[in-house]
Amino acid sequence: MKNIEIYCVNTGTNGIFPLGTTLTEIATKMGITLEGPICGAYVNHRVKPMDFELVKPKQIEFFDYSNRDGQRIYLRTLSFILYAAVKNLWPDARLKIDHAISKGYYCSIEELDHPLTDEDVWQITEEMKSLIRSNLPVERKALLTEKAAQLYEQEGLTRKAELFRNYGRLYAPVFELGNHVNFFYGHQLISTGLVTKFGLEKYYDGLLLRFPRQDNMEELEPAVEQEKLFEVFREHKQRANLLGVSDISHLNQITAKGEAGNVIKVSEALHEKKIAEIATIITEKHDNVNIVLIAGPSSSGKTTFSKRLSVQLAVNGLHAIQISLDDFFVDRDHTPLDENGAYDFESLEAIDISFFNKVLLKLLNGEQVEMPRFNFQTGERVFKGDFLKMEKDHILIIEGIHGLNPGLIPMIDPGKTFKIFISALTQISVDEHTYIPTTDNRLLRRMIRDAKYRGYSASTTIMRWPSVRRGEEEHIFPYQENADIMFNSALVYELAVLKRYANTLLKSVKENEPEYSEAVRLLIFISYFSYIPETEIPPTSVLREFLGGSSFDY
Repeated sequence: MKNIEIYCVNTGTNGIFPLGTTLTEIATKMGITLEGPICGAYVNHRVKPMDFELVKPKQIEFFDYSNRDGQRIYLRTLSFILYAAVKNLWPDARLKIDHAISKGYYCSIEELDHPLTDEDVWQITEEMKSLIRSNLPVERKALLTEKAAQLYEQEGLTRKAELFRNYGRLYAPVFELGNHVNFFYGHQLISTGLVTKFGLEKYYDGLLLRFPRQDNMEELEPAVEQEKLFEVFREHKQRANLLGVSDISHLNQITAKGEAGNVIKVSEALHEKKIAEIATIITEKHDNVNIVLIAGPSSSGKTTFSKRLSVQLAVNGLHAIQISLDDFFVDRDHTPLDENGAYDFESLEAIDISFFNKVLLKLLNGEQVEMPRFNFQTGERVFKGDFLKMEKDHILIIEGIHGLNPGLIPMIDPGKTFKIFISALTQISVDEHTYIPTTDNRLLRRMIRDAKYRGYSASTTIMRWPSVRRGEEEHIFPYQENADIMFNSALVYELAVLKRYANTLLKSVKENEPEYSEAVRLLIFISYFSYIPETEIPPTSVLREFLGGSSFDY
């Protein structure tokens, strides 16, 4: 029997194993122990499930739920268990996993013969626990695409069947759990018994599927109230239905018919209409409101939104003056440091709060003020004779990640402000059980912009993304419900446009780079989209902030 040599990153040692040994067998023989159950492994920087068989020498690094890819695998399996439980109880019902909300997944059940009740939720929970106690295997098979599509149709998964039929591959994947088949676009745990913690509760007219904290699997993520965000999801779900585009398969069908241009036009018109509505609300409040605060996470399109809002305010007779919080950074030698000793530019303390508030007070009092500019090369605030004075028809638009943080403007009357939160809440899903995370949408936007305007490689953007996300979770998202209104900058067609740019960048990530696994995941994800050219995207679109070709100056 032939043997292969593997190197295990976890132990820093090599091992010799028979050809075809699984990752589970290797972990057992090498005595791998992690804080939580092992969810999978990086095999030459590619994510693999624990039943993966090795046939060549490899570098292996096992991971658990505390790892982002481990959490993805766990949550896919948990979603499959929820699906199986609902089908076991009500075979004709249709589960939909709509989007992330309140530190969990919002799910709805369609074609149930009665309104969802607390008793129903209890029954689903008990059925899920039964499936977990049974420790059922979750098995993956590769079948001829037509055969896989037929199985999905028999299961009632028609959207998934259509997507794979049009995907253009000879074989399609199918996962089996008990007597059910499904697929969640990524690897699963090898058995249901590895799901050790979850929660399920009634949420509005649906369910909230809750899962463990990444830093402590014994505790569930604390559910947070996000009523305003939930309403935004509802609004944009309605808009997706208006466009006739609820999932990738729908969008691909429209593209194949040559009708993508109409989707672009209507999507952009809906954006413009919403921005005009927001401008009208601000104008009606202008007797009291002098400041518009705009916040949002990275690559949400804050800058373009600010410029488009300024145009709409001008239509209403108001002259908008834009101010960036970046110009009010403290000098570099006063910048706070993070836990690694690096400059923490995303901390509120990185802003000179006192100076910023004094400037605002002077402007609101009608005084002329010399505005600062921050020199990022020298790390110092400079003045270049840029003076500003507020007139009666002027309104300040202040853009920055801390825009909704109450600690930003302690000297300013909150009644003089109007707060807007921007995010990119993707309106379409892969299918009825797989939503598209806003983080993936924004990462692709940022990757393309970083490459075009900052000269960064895809690897660099991917490497920095976890730090960006930590900053968002700490400094931005806790305050999003403070907004007077929320704006969704995502466009239903955009990922099909970004595909061409993202493909080139992601394929440049090398196999020996740690970022390779994330690049592969994103490549597989965008491969399901049929490409849409950017020719019909208007120069004022938020996408132009990332692709180029905007009529705005940045």
